[in-house]
Amino acid sequence: MKMMTYLTASVCAAAVGSMAGQAQADDLTLCWAAWDPANALVELSKDFEAQSGHTMNFEFVPWPNFADRMLNELNSGGKLCDLLIGDSQWIGGGAENGHYVKLNEFFDANGISMDDFAPATVYAYSTWPKGEPNYYALPAMGDANGWFYRKDWFAREDIQAAFKEAHGRDLAEPKTQKELLEIAQFFQGREIDGNTVYGAAIFTERGSEGITMGVTGALYPWGFKYENTPGSYDMEGAVNSPEAVEALEFYKEFYETATPPGYTNSYMGESLDAFKSGQVAMAMNWFAFFPGLYADPNTGGDKIDFFVNPGQNIEGSTLGGQGISVVSYSDHKDAALEYIKWFAQPDVQQKWWELGGYSCHNAVLNDPGFADSAPFAGDFLEAMGNVQDFWQEPAYAELLLAMQKRMHDYVVADQGTAKEALDMLIEDWTEVFEDEGKI
Repeated sequence: MKMMTYLTASVCAAAVGSMAGQAQADDLTLCWAAWDPANALVELSKDFEAQSGHTMNFEFVPWPNFADRMLNELNSGGKLCDLLIGDSQWIGGGAENGHYVKLNEFFDANGISMDDFAPATVYAYSTWPKGEPNYYALPAMGDANGWFYRKDWFAREDIQAAFKEAHGRDLAEPKTQKELLEIAQFFQGREIDGNTVYGAAIFTERGSEGITMGVTGALYPWGFKYENTPGSYDMEGAVNSPEAVEALEFYKEFYETATPPGYTNSYMGESLDAFKSGQVAMAMNWFAFFPGLYADPNTGGDKIDFFVNPGQNIEGSTLGGQGISVVSYSDHKDAALEYIKWFAQPDVQQKWWELGGYSCHNAVLNDPGFADSAPFAGDFLEAMGNVQDFWQEPAYAELLLAMQKRMHDYVVADQGTAKEALDMLIEDWTEVFEDEGKI
């Protein structure tokens, strides 16, 4: 899951060449969000155009509007998108409502095996019901919520000495959530090079999914579960467990004591801005942005480094990323399936990684040189080994809106207690599942 406001709304690329035996060249439209990886996909797709003779068009929608725009398109049976890189949470609705083409027979006929992709990405991006061998997408863009920090600030002798005096240990990448907060609080209000800086940029946005994606970065390491028994919708004692209450209280303390002032409605763009402008020592955001961050001329390069979301009781990271699906309403499904077959090839997946996308293919991820191929590659592998995702139910939008409200009301608006917020969330979710006939 994720959202942002940069980049253009639509990009088109020209077709060149043709594939031997191609009966007809089609114009295909691929729909996704407007962000850095989408630009990389435009570049990658030029190879497909050259080989197939099809023309690729791209509809890229800014993240805050992406879900509404695309879900409305699907629910209306619209023909805008032949291919859709949709959020992981949409897979249930895409399958049950008939929006996505089931791909099993196509995979079998073309030698595409889901065993060739990282298990966590197949489970999250492709399957419905969860974990069943029913595939409605090919894993396309692996992602998780991680962290980056001012390596140059951490390395300064004066800051190192001050931190060691305060905490009795060396200032280094945090190994636990509590160490993460200690470091953020240490930097909060500190003067560096004549400027007042703050601890960290975290997610607090209410309108789409931001605060949920941020809060779960704490909930998962504390051991949060959506259900006591998977598939049973028995949420009492799981969603509001003592560990979940402690994690939510932790996130509120983080917000109140270690973030920039006025940081009440922040998500991806605000996190990037706070870091690039030198306001914060650390920031959370999606691995998808890490190539661009490392390349930034002002705060990238030797000034930045990266770490996986720290554990607490367990290791846990919030899953992002998406699969690529063929839209069932497309008039060009055969050509769209050609794109899926092309994209699944290991050499294409390797180039996808090199251009700035995050491949989910084992041939790329398990290559001995992968972990050293980028400063964040090893952290990405670690994160994808312990990811957890939000509900992927067809009613996920209602489930998400409820969590957005309850988390923002407690963390930012300072209403009630953590236990009350989680109790009310169970009530909200129970009502949704009752309406769905699930309980």
